[in-house]
Amino acid sequence: MIIVYTGNGKGKTSAALGTLLRAAGYFKKTCIIQFIKDGSQYGEHHAVRHFLKDFVDMYQAGIGFYKLPGDRHEETDHLQAAAEALELAEKKMRSGEYDLLILDEILTAAMVKLLSEEDILKLMRSVPETLHLILTGRGATQAVIDAADLVTDMQEIKHPFQKKESAVEGIDY
Repeated sequence: MIIVYTGNGKGKTSAALGTLLRAAGYFKKTCIIQFIKDGSQYGEHHAVRHFLKDFVDMYQAGIGFYKLPGDRHEETDHLQAAAEALELAEKKMRSGEYDLLILDEILTAAMVKLLSEEDILKLMRSVPETLHLILTGRGATQAVIDAADLVTDMQEIKHPFQKKESAVEGIDY
């Protein structure tokens, strides 16, 4: 199954991680590759390291959010990181060692032109029968939506960021 969690609302990564937790409950092996997120520590990294290390391999392949406040990297560095993350995803997909592959923020990487829509579609077309794939991020194109089996669009209705409130540890990261 190919699953897409997209939209401007919060919860895309959280939904993917919920599926990861469900898979671990059945002793299934998951690989998660984060395309945009940098070396900062997120709650999911702590949980995997402390509780799920036998079932989950996690790779942070990004160097931070692109063209947002605090981005101190050149565009070429972001492009290289995205290309390397895509190459890692292809390698892990072909390895045969995983039941579930999560490509976190890959859709955002394509939306900001660090990857192409064709890169994602090619990846989706080459998923082995024995592997489930989850793609997350804003900006899923119609072609990506059409190629997926299950698509959820997270719609933001209200968010504390609108009132300039800070992110909350354990909830937002």
